[in-house]
Amino acid sequence: AASSALSFAAAAFIPVLVVLLAPSSLRIWAVIASSLVSLAVLGAAGGYAGGAPVGRAAVRVVFGGGLAMAVSALIGKLLGVAGV
Repeated sequence: AASSALSFAAAAFIPVLVVLLAPSSLRIWAVIASSLVSLAVLGAAGGYAGGAPVGRAAVRVVFGGGLAMAVSALIGKLLGVAGV
């Protein structure tokens, strides 16, 4: 569990870097895309490390993370604080 938490924290640097480098007009979509790619890589790595099917593990993590991002964006939209 600790290595999983550490890998997710380390991979969180990628979307932060995207925020710093992406043009403002593309920033939100670039962060979404980079986050999903990071989740796919971490899911695949977790599947590999755990001896599970890599593709299924990546899809599961991307689906869960993408769903969490969508729900967060919806709540932000409903509260009038979302950028999407």
